[in-house]
Amino acid sequence: MDALELLVNRRSASRLAEPAPAGEQLDNILRAGMRAPDHGTLQPWHFFVIDGEGRERLGKVLEQGAIAAGQDEKGIEKARTSPLRAPLIITVVAKCEMDHKVPQWEQLLSAGCAVMAMQMAALAQGFNGIWRTGPLTDSPQVREAFACREQDKIVGFLYLGTPQLKASTTVAVPDMTPFVTHF
Repeated sequence: MDALELLVNRRSASRLAEPAPAGEQLDNILRAGMRAPDHGTLQPWHFFVIDGEGRERLGKVLEQGAIAAGQDEKGIEKARTSPLRAPLIITVVAKCEMDHKVPQWEQLLSAGCAVMAMQMAALAQGFNGIWRTGPLTDSPQVREAFACREQDKIVGFLYLGTPQLKASTTVAVPDMTPFVTHF
């Protein structure tokens, strides 16, 4: 797939099934994440690959976070079952260095760029996914499960798999005028 076509026609897919990227395909996705822009070569990220029974373990962690946050039964159930919506999840944690010449916000953006690069690598190989966040990324239970230090931040859960519904090959390009100013 042409890189420019991939970027300008990108769209997420939330309905994902087997097969998930594996082997060399998964390695390509992780390598793409490692190539994110990174001022100071800090590599301020850590990738947690979650598949198989790991998805159920993640569901239990999210469930505990939802309970601790006082969510209702529907929210707790959604938290518990959400990892089952895709055959593979990559949780990305920004491992930020404090008191460094590279500010924390740049380190967070770098980790975010890693998520985007991984999703694009998945698309380039015939897979797709969706980048999800939500209030549970700040849950003490969830943060502990991903070994987050105080300065670290879970920047997202990248759900990956094979799209169940074929998306249109073209995406309507929004009018860029309100978003672009030539300075």
